[in-house]
Amino acid sequence: MVRRLSVLILAGSLLAGPSAQAATYAVDKDHTTVGFKIRHVFSYVTGSFDQFEGTITYAPGQPASWAVEALAQAASVNTKNEKRDQHLRSAEFFNVDQFPVLSFKSTQVTEATATSAKLHGLLSIHGVEKPVVFDLQVHGVGKDPWGNVRAGFTATTRINRKDFGLNWNQALETGGVLVGEEVDIILEIEGIKQ
Repeated sequence: MVRRLSVLILAGSLLAGPSAQAATYAVDKDHTTVGFKIRHVFSYVTGSFDQFEGTITYAPGQPASWAVEALAQAASVNTKNEKRDQHLRSAEFFNVDQFPVLSFKSTQVTEATATSAKLHGLLSIHGVEKPVVFDLQVHGVGKDPWGNVRAGFTATTRINRKDFGLNWNQALETGGVLVGEEVDIILEIEGIKQ
């Protein structure tokens, strides 16, 4: 009797553990934006990477199980200006021929609540890998009208592009430079449970 009870308790604890309830979500490309914002002279330019993929491991209330792996094709950069996008693809910026992929892999989650967390990980741009921390907002999990289980997140961080070897700039006659160093990364993510 005691042995049977111990086996039941062990089985119950395994089923209740993070790995048993964590689900894998594939990033839905039609409802996700991999965006950024950077200063240009006195205003800001926004852009995105239009070709990307990723997976999210997520279970509500179990941040130890949360994980993210994602990549974007550098050549898919899109600021809605073809001349500028060609410059961004060149060796002066992303050098897409040599460094075709930007990637992120999470390493841990801290300060988690039901609706937010700090998502730590390694970001690779232009062949340089650096640790970053995203401010993560958790929007929830639920079924869409077609029965798919979806999860939604927003993740934001700020990086210095020079940390990743993106150094090109041009001085202005009035002082200062053409392009800012700080880049805001804004990810609006929707995943479909696999």
